[in-house]
Amino acid sequence: MDTASPTVSPYFSRNGYVEDAAAVLEHLGIHGAVVLGHSLGGVNAYQLAARLPGLVDALIVEDVGAEVDDDLSFSLSWQHRAPTRAKLLEKLGPSASHLMHAVREYPDGWGLAFDPKDMNASQQHLNGDHWDDWLASDCPALLIRGSRSTVLSSEHARDMAARRPHTRLIELPAGHTIHETVPVEFAAAVSEFLGALCTYPE
Repeated sequence: MDTASPTVSPYFSRNGYVEDAAAVLEHLGIHGAVVLGHSLGGVNAYQLAARLPGLVDALIVEDVGAEVDDDLSFSLSWQHRAPTRAKLLEKLGPSASHLMHAVREYPDGWGLAFDPKDMNASQQHLNGDHWDDWLASDCPALLIRGSRSTVLSSEHARDMAARRPHTRLIELPAGHTIHETVPVEFAAAVSEFLGALCTYPE
């Protein structure tokens, strides 16, 4: 259920994300997709499979749970504009490494390609209990957890795999951004899962 305030754009709602993903697949004429999502994208992926199962044949979910509770309000203090790209990244502090590709030059200086208020609105919608959606589909699924993740605990990941049929859990030596930290190992796990789909019973 959506929990954000009425001022939040519907584009950042749970239904908004799922409907957008479905529209892309429909536009491309793709049915029976293997959908991979990280964090927010992981919830989008398994909610898409739950609500429109004809579009999804398999899931790969990277480091996100069936329950989400996170706070991104720190981003509201980020610098809006800076005279140079370097100065903006400096002002973004520890977050800069995650935002390198989201920096743009505007007529009044350098800033982010998105509004942090929108990111916070999206997180408000994302927070909550999504067990019903996680358990609503039974297509093959690979759940990948970073062994140092502070987003998805080992206990919660094991519970997700145990409660949902046809779900395999693996852990890789990384934090939340597994694909970025250990890309070779991540690609190998995904490739192995995809290869196994060829022998999965109909």
